[in-house]
Amino acid sequence: MRQRRVLRIVLVINVGMFLVEIITGLLAHSTALLADSVDMLGDAIVYGFSLYVVGRGPVWHARGALLKGVIMTAFGTGLLVEVGMKLAGGLVPVAKTMGVVGVLALGANVVCLALLWARRADDVNMRSAWTCSMNDVAGNLGVLAAGAGVALTGRAWPDVVVGLLIALLFMTSAMRVIRDARWHLRPDALGVLHRH
Repeated sequence: MRQRRVLRIVLVINVGMFLVEIITGLLAHSTALLADSVDMLGDAIVYGFSLYVVGRGPVWHARGALLKGVIMTAFGTGLLVEVGMKLAGGLVPVAKTMGVVGVLALGANVVCLALLWARRADDVNMRSAWTCSMNDVAGNLGVLAAGAGVALTGRAWPDVVVGLLIALLFMTSAMRVIRDARWHLRPDALGVLHRH
């Protein structure tokens, strides 16, 4: 099935990029890279669960989307905590590392977005996977902007600001995914879905 193939590919890409970004984010002391790495891990979990629910029916698709929304909310909250710790620590991230890894992650996420594009309207499960991928591209652009800001100012605040913006993006998208999933889990919506 085409959905399974697409989800397997984006799962592998996201696991690989999570490992690259978490290691470089820690080494470079970058909140934006750490935020993006956590997003990659969340997406890997999301795509794994999406793969699990493919072909299992509308109730499982809606449950999968709901789980994704909860995971996105948890990661957004974790990023807010990371930003607070960064403000307390005051470390300035390595701008060059942010730029190189940001470009690599952007390329990976553009591939994922392109793969998911054709499947985004299939069902609530694939729509939520596509939403996660859209957030990734936005987050990568944010990492690149943060790296440029750190390089220009020599200060950590651009990295912190972008980390906050990525966290807010997660939270907003999570609420949208949760609302969509809950609508699909309503008894009257399930009756409509089962008839189609």
